[in-house]
Amino acid sequence: MAYQFPILLVDDDPAVAEILQIAATSSFPEAVFMPVGSFEDAVSYLENLEGKGPKLVLLDVNLHSHGEGLGFLSLLREHPQGRLVPVVMLSATESPDQIRQAYELGAASFTAKPYSYADWKEYMSQLKMYWYNTVSLPGIWFEKEV
Repeated sequence: MAYQFPILLVDDDPAVAEILQIAATSSFPEAVFMPVGSFEDAVSYLENLEGKGPKLVLLDVNLHSHGEGLGFLSLLREHPQGRLVPVVMLSATESPDQIRQAYELGAASFTAKPYSYADWKEYMSQLKMYWYNTVSLPGIWFEKEV
């Protein structure tokens, strides 16, 4: 039985959000994206989250606003409601220092951003295969602690 799979997308490029949503239509239709375009918006999302949140976070390493993606990852890992959600880092470059730092901060994986629409569709298929079909995730995410 198919169920919705909420994904928080933190990326400052609106084209990435658009292409992910289009690619997911055929490759991962269960994905429901919650796009935020800046470090500040991601922090606000986290601070104002009530109840259930995403099952997965796709996080751009290089946000061109006040904070970086790694800074948000650090905040997410310190937050009582965000410490368990898997985070997949997205990057246009694969800097060894960024990769190491992302894993040290608790990223579940580090991936290169695809360049073509076909590659994005394949990326979404792989996300579905692993995060939706293969792994077991806790049934309740971001529940407020009582």
